[in-house]
Amino acid sequence: MSDEPILSYREVVAGYAKPVVGPVSFDLGPGDVLGLVGPNGCGKSTLIGALTGTSKVLSGEVVRKPGTTIAYQRQRPVRETDVPLRADELLRLTAATAEPPPSLRPLLKTRVDRLSGGQFQLLTVWACLGGDARLVILDEPTNNMDPDAVAALSELLLSSRGDRAVLVVTHDARFFTGVPARVLEVGR
Repeated sequence: MSDEPILSYREVVAGYAKPVVGPVSFDLGPGDVLGLVGPNGCGKSTLIGALTGTSKVLSGEVVRKPGTTIAYQRQRPVRETDVPLRADELLRLTAATAEPPPSLRPLLKTRVDRLSGGQFQLLTVWACLGGDARLVILDEPTNNMDPDAVAALSELLLSSRGDRAVLVVTHDARFFTGVPARVLEVGR
């Protein structure tokens, strides 16, 4: 069925030894961008962990459409400094085959270890959005970003394919200005 959500959270309570957040419910379909917004420490990343396996679903359920591929940009992506890898090589390794947007093109021949924190963050976001994953998860993608980089990140979301779902975790709802997204406030 084409109307079937790519991802559903149904009354999910997530945590570790005890609950941290929930119950939370939402559906994500093709073309949807959903922002999980709330202050640091309120359980946004714990909700993502309910899907990725780093936290536990204590009640409720997380349902992923069968065959759904996921691209996940971690809150603090690891930057290998021992390997002289260029940005374009990193994108190839991550199967980001879509043409990068103009904001990233000047960086493509630069070694990853020479990018600023914000430039590296943009690159890791595009490594997820530029591939074929049907579900993209971005955990605090604005980390290390100045206002220009945040604007470039919005451009990346706008240029992303419309047949996938994107789940964005952030503590700053202002990030979604100009991005067609639903926002779900998460709190304790």
